[in-house]
Amino acid sequence: MKDIKNLLATGATLCCFAALPSCDYAHANVTTLITQNCGVNWQVIKAGESIPKSMANPCFYKITIPDYPMQGESRFKIMFKGNVLADIDISYNYTIIDPVAFIHEAKYLGKSNVNSEDNSNKSAGFEMAENTVIDKRIKDVARSLLTNEDVVDFSPSDFEDKLVPKVNEMLKKLGVQIDYLSFVPVFEEQTHQAIDVATAIKIYESKGMRAEGISIITAKAGAAKIILQNPTENTNTANKDEEAD
Repeated sequence: MKDIKNLLATGATLCCFAALPSCDYAHANVTTLITQNCGVNWQVIKAGESIPKSMANPCFYKITIPDYPMQGESRFKIMFKGNVLADIDISYNYTIIDPVAFIHEAKYLGKSNVNSEDNSNKSAGFEMAENTVIDKRIKDVARSLLTNEDVVDFSPSDFEDKLVPKVNEMLKKLGVQIDYLSFVPVFEEQTHQAIDVATAIKIYESKGMRAEGISIITAKAGAAKIILQNPTENTNTANKDEEAD
């Protein structure tokens, strides 16, 4: 009888443990944050540590932020020295170095009822964060620097070396760091031609051939363009003209 009582007691204990909610632990490669006051304050849960339960608190929720480099890109218009307009293609890698500071800046990532395990939600949220937190700072710094940059002498790699430290100085307080950035200006055809001509003249001048260079450039600029057409296209055009007659 005593054994039966012990068995029943053990079974009841196991049932009580089974009724408790399962333990939830913070995963590696992400930073887990929780709030118990609707985002006013955030607490970082380290990888491997258990995540507290909400205990029916409507202002308790968690989010996860990637703990690895991510990629972003942007395109915008900008003015170089002399009011030369260009489109800028930017791609970059960035890392969130201070999750709490970042979540306070990108508040929409820490909204209530967010499903932190939903990858589609993550990608949409971080794309918005890139646009509002990172892209804006890159544009602001680039515009301030490019007002003194001549398109003819412009070196994208040298400019990137100046741009990244200044952008990171602004992003540091927002919890983000740029690890790599590619800055590619895209000019209109006329601007491209002007840059090519100016560069060619500089090369001729360095060889003491400025006059000859200008003559060659002028001759090439006045040369007629020859357009080659497919013979079948010409035949089709002629047939259409005969049908019209």
